Amino acid sequence: MTDDHIYHVDGELVPASEATVSVDDRGFRYGDAAFETMRAYGGTIFAWDEHVERLERTCETLSLEHGLDASDLRERIDETLAANDLADAYVRLSITRGVQPGKLTPQPEVDPTVVIYVKPLPRGGLKGDPVWDGPATVGTVETRRIPNESLPAAAKTHNYLNGILARAELGDEADEALMCDLEGEITEGATSNLFFVRDGTLHTPTTDGPVLPGITREIVLELAREDGVSVREGRYEPADVLGADEAFLTNRTWELRPIATLDGRDIGGGLITEQLSRSYDEHVEDTCYR
Repeated sequence: MTDDHIYHVDGELVPASEATVSVDDRGFRYGDAAFETMRAYGGTIFAWDEHVERLERTCETLSLEHGLDASDLRERIDETLAANDLADAYVRLSITRGVQPGKLTPQPEVDPTVVIYVKPLPRGGLKGDPVWDGPATVGTVETRRIPNESLPAAAKTHNYLNGILARAELGDEADEALMCDLEGEITEGATSNLFFVRDGTLHTPTTDGPVLPGITREIVLELAREDGVSVREGRYEPADVLGADEAFLTNRTWELRPIATLDGRDIGGGLITEQLSRSYDEHVEDTCYR
């Protein structure tokens, strides 16, 4: 892959140095856009159907009727991977409402801006290597997760200021910021879902609160049930996580990443983290490489 890799912008493959959008685009002006972060394993977009469904839910939340079908979007992604000669990659798809008059109220007529960006990642599955260098250092932050009543957590929009403020609060002191809701209960990381193990039971914050229903999160829950691991989705205090036997974070890029420390306290992975990581790798191998 060359330094000047190829983007897909509004139906055209263009070098990164020429990939631009208008300064009047609502995605730039207001964060008025939907996106999905995906992984390609061996040229296959993992959990493609689930990503399409979540993208459409976000667009419905935004009342963004972009008029594009899934096959069109998939073709553009495949073209971008081929143009960059990549089979194992990070893939980001963004759809904005496009350029409209400079008013906050969106107009019903939409000419969307569609951008696809890819970059190389290691092979996944049983023969793969993790993206991360080691278990994560995590810190809880004072920045609170935005309530669902203000901005639905299930919507993956370009407005990532909440997570940015959380990460900025930590600075370079940790790999991830762990956020609470307004009541002080744990929700999720700035860009990840949280799991922890106590007394042999796998716990994760419920999506009834302001928690993104991560696709990797859901796959891990399914694998845990298949592996006979006791699972509980609930509401938790920071002390519950600090007292965990093991803990890890999930997102599409990291897959499962053990938490080394939380607020300076050692936690680490463990047998259940290792079991689920192996099951996840097997699932990727079976789905994408065989």
